[in-house]
Parts: sequence; structure tokens; C-alpha cells
Amino acid sequence: MSSKDAYVQKLHAKLDEWNAQIDKMKAKADQAEADSRIEYNKRIGELREKRSETKEKLEALREAGEGAWEDLKSGVQLAVESMEQALNSAKARFK
Repeated sequence: MSSKDAYVQKLHAKLDEWNAQIDKMKAKADQAEADSRIEYNKRIGELREKRSETKEKLEALREAGEGAWEDLKSGVQLAVESMEQALNSAKARFK
């Protein structure tokens, strides 16, 4: 397996982890009171949007040739870091 394939696999696992965390937040939102539910749903929408952006970048990286994927990797890494920050922020806010 190439380092590109290993990186793509690792990030797909990260996307699955994020999906589970977002689903967990959605379950909490469904049980929250109306005001909190609105804020939860807003944050969840933002997280889903960031996750989609990251997934799109990952797919572009996956489809890139062996020479070009290294160039795309930094952009994907920035998207991953942004998603993780947003997720950590949302989790901290709704503990």
C-alpha cells in the first residue's frame, strides 16, 4: 500500500469517527430544551458543512496522481485541523 493510500484510509476512518461524534451531538440536541436545541442544531449544521468540505478535499486527494497528491496533502491537513477544532469547540460548549 502506498503512503497516499494509507493516508486516505486514515482520513476515511477519521471521517467515520466525526460522523459518530456528530450523531451523538444530534441525539443530545434532540433531547435538549428548545433554546439549546437551536444552538445545537446550528453547530451541528456547521460541523456537517466542514465535514463535507474535508471529504471533498480528501476525494480530490484520493483521485490525484502519485506526484500531485503531496501538493494537495497540506490543504487536506488544514481542513482536518479546522474540523477537529470545530468539533472540539462544539463538544466543549455542550458538555
